[in-house]
Amino acid sequence: MTFVTRLTLQSGDRAALDGIVDDIKSTAERKGAALKGPHSHPPEKLSVPQHSRLHADDDRQFSSWTYTVFTRELEIHGHDNLARNIAEQNFPDSVHIEAEVEQIRGTGRGN
Repeated sequence: MTFVTRLTLQSGDRAALDGIVDDIKSTAERKGAALKGPHSHPPEKLSVPQHSRLHADDDRQFSSWTYTVFTRELEIHGHDNLARNIAEQNFPDSVHIEAEVEQIRGTGRGN
């Protein structure tokens, strides 16, 4: 059985995100792991309203806070220990990582 680990990294700091992705990519190449990606998603622009008062009846607002989120996706095929080590790393607070593991069974095998 083979495991596929999908890593999704998101950050508002594009340079930090790309640096971490480059580190993961070079580590996977050094270990001989099968790596797909990084796949870049279009930047997502988000806007958050800012109320000037906490009172619910007060409709006054400051201008909205806007920011951009950058997303990169990588897949590691096999090399379970490498994927686990990468997912357990301490990343900067500005980078969010999600790991999704999928088990793939070979064709022609029973349950």
